[in-house]
Amino acid sequence: MTQLADLGVRQRTLTKARVLLDALPYMREHFNRTIVVKVGGAAMSDERLSERFAEDIALLRMVGVRPIVVHGGGPQISALSERLGLTPEFRDGHRVTDAETLEVAKMVLVGKLNKDLVVHVNRAGVPALGLSGDDGNLLVAQKRSGTSGEDLGFVGDVTTVNRELLSQLMESAVPVIASVATDGNGQSYNVNADLVAAAVASSVEASKIVLLTDVPGVIQDDELVSELTVDDAEKLIESGHVSGGMIPKLEAVVRAMRSGVGRAHIVDGRVEHALILELFTPEGMGTMITHPVPVPVEEEVGGELERGARPEAGGALA
Repeated sequence: MTQLADLGVRQRTLTKARVLLDALPYMREHFNRTIVVKVGGAAMSDERLSERFAEDIALLRMVGVRPIVVHGGGPQISALSERLGLTPEFRDGHRVTDAETLEVAKMVLVGKLNKDLVVHVNRAGVPALGLSGDDGNLLVAQKRSGTSGEDLGFVGDVTTVNRELLSQLMESAVPVIASVATDGNGQSYNVNADLVAAAVASSVEASKIVLLTDVPGVIQDDELVSELTVDDAEKLIESGHVSGGMIPKLEAVVRAMRSGVGRAHIVDGRVEHALILELFTPEGMGTMITHPVPVPVEEEVGGELERGARPEAGGALA
């Protein structure tokens, strides 16, 4: 019986070793690369999910990846707004933001969620530093109007990212950025977190941008689109085949990839360890967006080559 028990322990140990070794090509692929990860308020509303996400970020940092976290907080902003007698209003995925709503957004994003997330990452074993676009003029924005020119209030579009400040912070900590920006003269703006992530990813020349959201990915005809190209993503926006919060997500993906970011992933952040599963396993679990012209095989490393088993880019839209 002792020999059988020892054999069982050895087998379980070997299985754990194999899991680590299977992840090695992906770790090698992402080593010393910058990845911008946006986490949404839906995932952050669950304490356990927040802790698992922080563990994923800590693991990335410990294996040599350079993560930058951008977060939103839509559900929490809406909840506090309603408690204060304010009615949330959205247009094309953007929150209409008057002066009162802006103050609520800053309280929730900067004063509450940002600090909570920093604490979780610190507890997971790596230093994190929380800030918003107001700090050091990290994110400078201009006023954004609706698609038909309507006034959205204090909603902004990021025009400049303080790349030097971010680079300095990344040397010693994981930057955790709340999606509030400034006009550079003291006026704050509420900015969609997906678009903040895109601006940051473009500025720091990130290899990837990952959007953790509250849906499995891009859905068409009631099915998950496993993979598509940035051209497909642009067509979905222009054709009106996506709506609501998916519009700024795909807009963010297109902006980032047109500015040189290599790939994008839209993943269900309600799944524990979704970030690690997407980056360090061959199957993938969300929607991966690629450039239409594939990178030469000799430049690919490890895990991404194994994605060949997934549907052809854009195929699900044919």
